[in-house]
Amino acid sequence: MQYAVITGASQGIGKAIAEKLLAQGCPIAVCARDRNKLRTVVEEWRNTYTDADIIWTNADLGTEKGVEELAALVLGSFPQIDILVNNAGTFATGLLAEEPEDMLDKMLQVNLYAAYRLSRKLLPQMKQQGSGHIFNMCSIASLKAYAGIGAYSISKYALLGLTDNLREELRSHGIKVTAICPGSTWSPSWEGSDTAPERIMEAGDIAEMIWAASRLSPQAVAETIVMRPVKGDL
Repeated sequence: MQYAVITGASQGIGKAIAEKLLAQGCPIAVCARDRNKLRTVVEEWRNTYTDADIIWTNADLGTEKGVEELAALVLGSFPQIDILVNNAGTFATGLLAEEPEDMLDKMLQVNLYAAYRLSRKLLPQMKQQGSGHIFNMCSIASLKAYAGIGAYSISKYALLGLTDNLREELRSHGIKVTAICPGSTWSPSWEGSDTAPERIMEAGDIAEMIWAASRLSPQAVAETIVMRPVKGDL
């Protein structure tokens, strides 16, 4: 049995990851900022996965308080932490020279510091058990600059740097760290756009890759997984 923590799990990629792990019988801890949306999703899961072990909280991981609340719930409920998916994130468009002064700070608080703080809170337990796998939801924008999403891209470049540094630090503890770098993936944020769902990836595609990477032998780690739509970036 693998105990898993997934942040930003009420929709999109995070929801798909949670459902994949539930289908495999994993107890999960999930969070999202919208309490009502997350409660509805958890109720749906409990109806679908009747033996599911789910703990949840509506934590805002863009704040230290939100991270502390989630970490306390996990450490007080789970005997171990096998999978941590730092998926919570936010997105905004804008030009660096013209965007609001606090745009970069907002991107960093959620896209970088949430993963940094939560990993630090849970790592003592993972080190004690001598195992575990951290997945950080980076982006193709962690690998290449795209016009019009400067602050977002900077935050995702930084998250990739955090991921690489964590991996080097944690090798000797038996803890794996993987960067997931997806391109365009279907989520509610695409609703109302003129982009056809079949043009971009399904959220379940990302979930399948995370599950596959988590099943490798203890001596193997997928360091960076890059995924794009077959027809390329939009």
